[in-house]
Amino acid sequence: MTRTLFSLTAALVGSSSAFTQSPSFSNASFSNPPMTGTMQKNTFLPAGTDLTRRSFSTLSESASSQSSSPRHSMLFAKEMSTYDIDTDENAEQSLADNPITYGANGQPFSPQTVNGDAGNVANRYSSVLESMDLSIPSLKELPSQRPISSNDVFCNRELRLDNIRAIGFDMDYTLAQYQQPNFDKLAFDGAKEKLVNSLGYPKEVLDFEYDHTYWVRGLIIDTARGNFLKIDRHKYVRMAYHGFSPISSNMRKQIYSKTFNKQPSFTEKGYVNMDTLFQHVDAHLFALLVEMKDFGEHEFLDMRTYEEIYRQVRECVDLCHRDGVIKDEVARDPEKYLVLDDGLLPMLRQYRENGIKVFLLTNSYWEYTSTAMNYLYHEKKVDEETQKKNEWTELFDLVVVGACKPAYLKDPYLNLFRVEPEDGSLKNTDGLFEIEALGEGGAEKFLEMGKCFQGGNWNHLQAMLETTAGEEIIYVGDHLYADVLRSKRALGWRSCFIMPELPEEMRIFNSQVDLRKSIMQLRSLRDELGAYADTMRLEMTKASFSESRAMEKKIEQIEEDDGKIKEKLSEAHRQYHSAFHPRWGQMFVAGYQDSRFGYFVKNYACLYTSKATNLGLASAARAFRTSGELLPHDNMLSRPSTEFVDAEVE
Repeated sequence: MTRTLFSLTAALVGSSSAFTQSPSFSNASFSNPPMTGTMQKNTFLPAGTDLTRRSFSTLSESASSQSSSPRHSMLFAKEMSTYDIDTDENAEQSLADNPITYGANGQPFSPQTVNGDAGNVANRYSSVLESMDLSIPSLKELPSQRPISSNDVFCNRELRLDNIRAIGFDMDYTLAQYQQPNFDKLAFDGAKEKLVNSLGYPKEVLDFEYDHTYWVRGLIIDTARGNFLKIDRHKYVRMAYHGFSPISSNMRKQIYSKTFNKQPSFTEKGYVNMDTLFQHVDAHLFALLVEMKDFGEHEFLDMRTYEEIYRQVRECVDLCHRDGVIKDEVARDPEKYLVLDDGLLPMLRQYRENGIKVFLLTNSYWEYTSTAMNYLYHEKKVDEETQKKNEWTELFDLVVVGACKPAYLKDPYLNLFRVEPEDGSLKNTDGLFEIEALGEGGAEKFLEMGKCFQGGNWNHLQAMLETTAGEEIIYVGDHLYADVLRSKRALGWRSCFIMPELPEEMRIFNSQVDLRKSIMQLRSLRDELGAYADTMRLEMTKASFSESRAMEKKIEQIEEDDGKIKEKLSEAHRQYHSAFHPRWGQMFVAGYQDSRFGYFVKNYACLYTSKATNLGLASAARAFRTSGELLPHDNMLSRPSTEFVDAEVE
């Protein structure tokens, strides 16, 4: 198979030529993804361009060898990016180049503990109480240290539950938690069979094995190139893999920074955000097919682009959720796939007793919703006659299935249908017109005719709930975009984000907190040394020759010390991130800043917690308060090691 080798310059400026075929490699195996090695494939070329592995390697070496040449410097003189001035970006990249699979304890770092014993509660607050002349008798009732649990509800935006008139829940991964990886394998195996039997994919696809531990939420899939990305809140790509192979730092920069006239937003067509746990299935199946396309001898895949492959993966996985592949198996053996939570029913009943309206709003259709909710309600598999009764609906004021979020939250023209619970049949309604035509108490009369619905839009929901403002509704869901971001941004609903991964993240953070403190202290030291060296550079222009030489030697020593700190920081940072995940690091952090995922959680989730029933641990009068945020200038001034110098006074 012959292919033309594009020049480096042509690739960087975005050649319009493209190939749809891939190289052929014999004796390739795809059951287990490669875990090490640096990416040397066709990842920084324009979308759709395909080269052999050998050709890509030549380009990689060419890019690397030219990076220091004057001509190369001229070529990129106006294409500087954050990557070129971010002195710490390689710390996280080293995770991809040398993934740590044994965990942080393999090579202990021996960090220094910053904070001492917290002592009793009086010592924690004595200073502020004395300065504010406050006497707080109830202080003695508090424990010596505040307990923080993974069952806590954490707050980004202050919220009083007694101001909430209605609370809504998604079902999948919210009220209904799933056994991993059992549940995912239903979609993964079903999609494999559809790809092979219906779409003609190679039979070897049936040998693929699913591994949900390879992925974390918040990644972005570049479907045009077959890449998987972790980006920070500034939309800079911090880590990238092509299939299962890590992309080198140089290649990553060429793809996602220097080849664009402007920074990509990663919302363009071809980018898919992994906002929900359901997408782990799509990601793993797509990555395996990327590897098969790159290394296998399959003409069928050679003739398809990465984007086409991903689209067909998505269609097959989605079909598994609609054609009975998943529903029938869950109905047959719900105990294998669904997680029971003894706090579910008491929480929902308590809300209704407190006068808060409770609704279920899910994209799942009636048949599956009935199956899952009957199991959660009765805490066992029920017979057909019992299932038809749908006694679980007594927990809700109204139920909406087949909601088609996020369209439900955006499109005011979607029609509302009433569901007949016994058989799932649908009846037309006139929606808002019908509610209005019923006169006074129209919403109540409308719900008396049946409170289970399919489709519709937020106007119908708010009319049935008789709420007048989005602030009166809180919606609880696991999908960062469809459940949290869209409901808050478009409608002003309050939001609670469900993160089943949170307990593990908290557990690891707690075990690594001393290492993190050491890392932040070293970064602070490095910053202080850099600022001091910069002050001397400015003073050198006014100093005598002898003074200038002395300053120069001090600056040289500072630069040498800076190199030592940077090397140690890189080692410590890699160890810290690998403790969370050997490939992707800490979910909420990219480099030393919020990841894009962490940024959206912070900005759009009023509350977040590990499971929906944690909300039931708070009374209806609970007020959630933020921990407070500081900008860099306030953050630096708040440190005990700093002092404020008023430049205006001087």
